[in-house]
Amino acid sequence: MSAVARRVIPLTQLPEDHATRVEVDGEKILLIRNGETVHAYSADCPHAGGPLEEGALCNGHIICPWHKGTFDVATGDVLEPPALISLDRYPVSVQDGEVMVTPQKIDRPGTAAATDAANFVVIGAGAAGAAACAALRANGFTGHLTLIGEESQAPYDRTALSKFVPSGAMKTADVPPLLPEGWLEEQHVERVTGTIVKLDVPQRQIYFDDGRTLTYDTALLAPGSKPHFPPVQGRDLEGVYALRTLHDATDLCDGLEAAKRVVIVGSSFIGLEAASALRERGVAVTVVAPAHVPFEHQFGARMGALFQQLHESHGVTFRLGEQLAELAGFTHVREAVLKSGTRIAADVVLLATGVSPVTGFIDGLPLQKDGGVLVNAGMQAAPGLYAAGDIAAFPLYEDQEPVRIEHWRLAQQHAFIAAQNMCGARNRYAGVPYFWTYHYGKTFEYLGYASGWDEVVIDGDLEQHRFLALYVKANVVVAALACERAAATARLIESMQTGLSAAEALRLVKDQEAATAK
Repeated sequence: MSAVARRVIPLTQLPEDHATRVEVDGEKILLIRNGETVHAYSADCPHAGGPLEEGALCNGHIICPWHKGTFDVATGDVLEPPALISLDRYPVSVQDGEVMVTPQKIDRPGTAAATDAANFVVIGAGAAGAAACAALRANGFTGHLTLIGEESQAPYDRTALSKFVPSGAMKTADVPPLLPEGWLEEQHVERVTGTIVKLDVPQRQIYFDDGRTLTYDTALLAPGSKPHFPPVQGRDLEGVYALRTLHDATDLCDGLEAAKRVVIVGSSFIGLEAASALRERGVAVTVVAPAHVPFEHQFGARMGALFQQLHESHGVTFRLGEQLAELAGFTHVREAVLKSGTRIAADVVLLATGVSPVTGFIDGLPLQKDGGVLVNAGMQAAPGLYAAGDIAAFPLYEDQEPVRIEHWRLAQQHAFIAAQNMCGARNRYAGVPYFWTYHYGKTFEYLGYASGWDEVVIDGDLEQHRFLALYVKANVVVAALACERAAATARLIESMQTGLSAAEALRLVKDQEAATAK
């Protein structure tokens, strides 16, 4: 039996400057007014459930407050990741000045079996690979599509591994998938698990370690990165872990069951997110790193010190300006020995010392000095070959050298652009890089990419960890760091693409926060 339209709200009470959440017969629905027209969508972001009414509504876009997934106001279609699936739609109309909503989702159109003879391959089943598959189908590719990855699991949210798993708040079995269950099968995506030993770029041929081969018409390279370990004695002892995959996370959690003292080598985002999670678990944590201030390169000394103080207030011990010399123990690690001679007792050691691009299997394509793959603004590396994510050195700014940025959401943005162009478009990356990091219940967001700045404009309270820091160069905001200002960052990420002064940015932020507070 079909659902009956319900009278929800008078049109005059529905604002136009922000979205409104309502509940109709148990369905959580987002209403958006555009003049006399109203749109009705699912109210929570399909990526992680972010409340969309708390984000921004501007330029015809709905921006999720949590991770900045972006949707088209007119259709609900996904425009920017990390959401990979469009919003569910509901029938809605305006009758006699009243908004009427039918609390039954409109069915999504199905995907027919392959009708195009083209054979596309996506190499890498992580964030970029999943995004590429979703975008290829959304952009009308109906040919044969193969997703290749070394892990047997369906693509999953790798960001949870350092933020929530080590504390025990999330089991590895509960790490969320990036695509709905059964999506790959429904969309006729062939899933291949295996290790590639050679990609012959000129011949468009893939060779696997078990002897299999695969030929493609067009491919997307998105293999991501692998942990980079310091060349020290004792690295292979029991109790020494990396944290990159679900398998790594499972091993780490098993090792933590009887551990009381953990040494984290490296003050990377993964390292300090894990430190936060481990302190929630009640484990003693010491962080060893050559940097004198965490995140100084990314955020500057003042903001880096803010992170250090936050961790120290929760009991983390830092040994900064120090380097690991060796890991000592018979079969199981017992000590981390520093080059200064200091010995730190450890039941578990987590190596968070950076990553390197997984590109050693590529043949017939010159690589950058760091192993990266040079691409143009359309993410193309060679005829019939595109690249996305950690491996891609791309032109973020037209007048500057290409950069390689290891941001999870950026990898998905790359994949969206690549997929569009693989389907015949000629689009260029023009987005704003974004990532978020989580420490002791506080979410910090970083928008943009600043290799240098003239000043940092602070709005809010640093000590209370509710602030917005604008990094300004040549009177333009090139990056922003924020804590607990989700509505503000949702507005900024949409507007920073066109260039903003600090004063313009603050005005937009104030207007947005006032709108969402209504």
